[in-house]
Amino acid sequence: MLEDIRSELGDTTRAPASQRTRTAEVLKRARESHKPVEVTIDGNTIEVPFGATILDAAQQLGIRIPTLCYHEDLCLAGVCRVCVVEIEGQRTLQAACSYPITVPIKVQTHSPKVRRARRHIIDLLLGSHYGECYTCSRNNYCELQRLAAEYGVDCFRFGHLSEPRFEIDQSSHALVRDMNKCVLCRRCIRTCIDLQEVGVLEAIGRGNRTKIATFMDKPLAEVICINCGQCINRCPTGALRANDPTDEVWQAIDNPKKHVVIQTAPSPRAAIGECFGLEPGHAVTFEMNTALRRCGFDRIFDTNFAADLTIIEEGAELLMRLKRALVDKDESVALPQFTSCSPGWVKYIEHFYPEYLDHVSSAKSPQQMFGAVIKTYYAQLNGLDPKDIVTVALMPCSAKKFECNRPEMCASGHKDIDFGLTTRELAKMIREAGIDLLGMPKSDFDDPFGTATGSGVIFGTTGGVMEAAIRTVVELVTGHKGEDLFEHAEVIPVRGFEGVRYAELPIADVGPVPELVAHLFDDWDWLKGVTLKMGVCHGTANAKKVMEDIKSGGKFSQCHFIEFMACPGGCLGGGGQPGPTSPEIRAARAKAIYAEDRAYTVRKSHENPAIVQLYKQFLTDGPCGQKSHHLLHTHYMARGKYIE
Repeated sequence: MLEDIRSELGDTTRAPASQRTRTAEVLKRARESHKPVEVTIDGNTIEVPFGATILDAAQQLGIRIPTLCYHEDLCLAGVCRVCVVEIEGQRTLQAACSYPITVPIKVQTHSPKVRRARRHIIDLLLGSHYGECYTCSRNNYCELQRLAAEYGVDCFRFGHLSEPRFEIDQSSHALVRDMNKCVLCRRCIRTCIDLQEVGVLEAIGRGNRTKIATFMDKPLAEVICINCGQCINRCPTGALRANDPTDEVWQAIDNPKKHVVIQTAPSPRAAIGECFGLEPGHAVTFEMNTALRRCGFDRIFDTNFAADLTIIEEGAELLMRLKRALVDKDESVALPQFTSCSPGWVKYIEHFYPEYLDHVSSAKSPQQMFGAVIKTYYAQLNGLDPKDIVTVALMPCSAKKFECNRPEMCASGHKDIDFGLTTRELAKMIREAGIDLLGMPKSDFDDPFGTATGSGVIFGTTGGVMEAAIRTVVELVTGHKGEDLFEHAEVIPVRGFEGVRYAELPIADVGPVPELVAHLFDDWDWLKGVTLKMGVCHGTANAKKVMEDIKSGGKFSQCHFIEFMACPGGCLGGGGQPGPTSPEIRAARAKAIYAEDRAYTVRKSHENPAIVQLYKQFLTDGPCGQKSHHLLHTHYMARGKYIE
């Protein structure tokens, strides 16, 4: 039977997505058509579905088998052999992560033969691994280091590289590649090809000449890398890391002539506690504020404020596009409108679907909007010279480092955001300052950007941008409270971790045009009876599915608004978040984010008093006006026309 399945599957080692889908379907049919199989592991017996792996069975029994190339998010590889086990009656050891159980078997996971083999495998990996652990960015968090300690490796039995074999690639603003630390587990390849379907990395060469490389071995900055950092999150060693600016941030803090402000996004606050021993799912927002002050930052602001600002600008832009399509009958209007707050997604569409760039919202991301506002409005309020303000952004995302270095992101006349920090990097700074994060007293954000809403918080999870937009657009158009349509104003249809989601929202009646957008619209009569169609997807593999559906004229081509997030789970699964990552960890972080949303008194972006004040005092021509175009958009959209 196993031979029949293999025959039907063919070679799947380098299979495209369509074949991998067929593989899953074939295996599913096989499991459904066969009875459970009995397996005995270390004397413990359990029945498992036909085709389940030995590693699956061991996990159900609570038996730990060490792994290195295996990852819950990725397809099986079985290349490192650290997880080898002994099967009764078989001469050779087998990889537990990829051995399918199709007949009853007896397995030993720590026999003398198994322990000796694992020790030799780890010794061999260390023999081709260059560098000292104490100078490595992954020191104390390295999976190879942990395995070496676990198996008593106290010397280099097969030698050790005395000189690096490869140059370190520091060409990217987002990522650094040091292949001298690579153990050829191929997690990065499977992440880039299978999980994200970008395909920047591949194994080249054979035997001891094998290495992980880009196309024609070019630097990362010269290939189609989208900077999402998902490869970093799954690399077990220090071969991949984010481009760390913490030394420059410390220099700015220590310079008395500089006014250093930091904005903190919701996802890092829901995850940074993991770096200090907390289980996933605990937000430490206000403890972190105190820690940041003790680090020396002059002001701590809430990125949720800028997320609310993004909703106002992006929502107004969507309504303008709809008016052009429904009232003016302008067939050139680019619908559906795509979100623009994920820089990894923006880079993805630039590389793979450039013909659809007009569909991307002209609104900048919250990070970049905030930088522009700080170096203009905030500078004026406080009598500061923008050149003396240093803006730092705490983000869950390595692509944010690339975004803040894009040449167009200087609307204030200065670089909008000077430095992007990941969650991991800020944790390092807090430890370096000798601060016990979990023991910090709570303190609030600073004004005038300390006021935010629940809508800003939920930006941190997939579906959050769409939900925040619905909360605001529905109230602006219908005049009814979101709570009248959705219990607790929570738009459940766009929540969840399905790769792609679709929802519809009928507009039964309309209300008067609020003052906030009265400069753009006279009435909403043209929206009465319209059903808004929306899509949500996370991870660029899912983005590809949606884009291909749009190209073929499918369901998503009929949408009005689609949220795209480059990372699995959205920002909470970003490439700058603490490791490890898994579906369960991402779900726990989402739970923390939604709990914060419920704790806010104000939960809709247009009700944020700080946003209202900003438009009254500074952005006086309103959303999508000339001033907001200059500062908050990459293009200007006014009365149905783009103005460069």
